[in-house]
Amino acid sequence: MRTDDRIKSTETHQFRMVMPLALNDNGNLFGGTAMQWMDEVAYITALRFTRMKVVTVAVENLRFKKAIKPGSMAEIIGRVISARRIKIIIQVEIFIENADSDYREKAVDALFTFAAVNHENKPVCIDSNVRFELKNQHAYPLAENQAEELLKSTGN
Repeated sequence: MRTDDRIKSTETHQFRMVMPLALNDNGNLFGGTAMQWMDEVAYITALRFTRMKVVTVAVENLRFKKAIKPGSMAEIIGRVISARRIKIIIQVEIFIENADSDYREKAVDALFTFAAVNHENKPVCIDSNVRFELKNQHAYPLAENQAEELLKSTGN
């Protein structure tokens, strides 16, 4: 399968309804709840793309752009933007819409970096058939540094 086709076929969509129990005292969705939803979608996306065991090593550029209110429908979308030797970077976005309108807008986005690991949680190489580089390799320096630190800490 071509890389572009694999990226498209492993894009992950999850829908959630924002319920009162998930709200903070300001009446908005807890940021930590949004982050949990995003990490789950990022993990599923990385797993579907690599078909390997993966672990989260970094979250970067997390931006809360709009408060998420109760009764909103949230769509969490994960897509692969880079797959290198050991790490994979997933862009995750949350879009919100009201039940009574077609208006939709982005509320949160972030980049999640995962490392492929073996059964002992030691880094392993991602299959070379699915690797691809970002056009700007240093667009996400924190994610790159985190993956490199993981390699050094395990002696690889």
